[in-house]
Amino acid sequence: MREIHFSPGMRSVEPYPFEDLDRRVAAAKAAGREVIDFGVGDPREETPAFIRDALVASLDPVSSYPRAAGLPELRAAIARWIERRYGAALDPDREIQPALGSKEIVFTLAQLLLDPGAGRDLVITTAPGYPIPERGARFAGGDVVRLPLSEERAFLPDLDAVPDDVWTRAVVLWLNSPNNPTGAVAPLGFLEEAAAQCRAHDVLLASDEAYSELWFGEEPPPGVLQLADRTNVLAVNTLSKRSSMTGYRSGFVAGDRRVIDALRRLRPATGVTPQVFVQRASIAAWQDEDHVADGRARFAAKRRVMLEVFARHGVHVAGSEATFYLWVAVPGGRPSLGWAIELLDRGGLVVAPGSFFGPEGEGYVRIAMVPTIADCERAAGILDGLLAEVHA
Repeated sequence: MREIHFSPGMRSVEPYPFEDLDRRVAAAKAAGREVIDFGVGDPREETPAFIRDALVASLDPVSSYPRAAGLPELRAAIARWIERRYGAALDPDREIQPALGSKEIVFTLAQLLLDPGAGRDLVITTAPGYPIPERGARFAGGDVVRLPLSEERAFLPDLDAVPDDVWTRAVVLWLNSPNNPTGAVAPLGFLEEAAAQCRAHDVLLASDEAYSELWFGEEPPPGVLQLADRTNVLAVNTLSKRSSMTGYRSGFVAGDRRVIDALRRLRPATGVTPQVFVQRASIAAWQDEDHVADGRARFAAKRRVMLEVFARHGVHVAGSEATFYLWVAVPGGRPSLGWAIELLDRGGLVVAPGSFFGPEGEGYVRIAMVPTIADCERAAGILDGLLAEVHA
């Protein structure tokens, strides 16, 4: 058989860690076992009816290709949301670009920025974390430096520890706040510091804020669009979690108009703008806050149920200020994958081992509070029994 030659980027692609977990879950289900899945962050909440109705009403008899810049009405709706949420006035024509969810931007941004011939061949990410910034960088032929997130530093990277030669080679620093998997929130002062450091080194600060609307304290998390100086700053957001629209693939990227302009020039060749009917449904979603508050209340109820069972058994939950994740310390210091397998085998509970998010995540598991409240209550009962054995 003749071989097909793949690019170095393709050869660098490693199996997605959740694939192994998916196989174990599928085997459990095939054996007739009931499973409650806290593993993958795909909410099981219904997309609000008014959003579905807006999509259906936008299904025209004649289909057309969506324009790369997105609908002007959608960009305007996003701009109004940004102003309500962050108090920032952005130009919808020059500083906002609709996107196919957030993942496509997180993955492809490195292709826009990396320039190995000029010595700019590096992407800075944080770890443990969402693997897509690193995968996108490596696919584009770049190197990656991972800044560790530790509980001792409130899961914030130490930017002062980044060597000068790393800053010199870097094109982008990726932050993720509220953070997946730790649930930690970066304060505004830290975002200001990060932006200043990036500007000083001609580096772009890119902030993945997909979980910005899932918060449980007195005030919503800050975002980089609040910064007085948005030069060298980019925010990525999505309706996936905010509006339970994961399958719609609708989000945006906003900020430094030079980057938005470059994206506009690239996107006609990549064809990644959401379908027009999805864009019109997205307008309805960005204009409404009631359904967002309702969703936040549902996740808060699930969060209380799970936090109570861990508190009863003295199990430490770190970070977890926002998002629908709990970052739970593994009892007894066991490997995270081992405890995850035990929870699946003995309790039918699926959790994500912290090691799936990089070696920096070892010692924790991530619990995504995406099952129904009834399933969360049932899972809490199962955990009660299993954790009682640990402390017996």
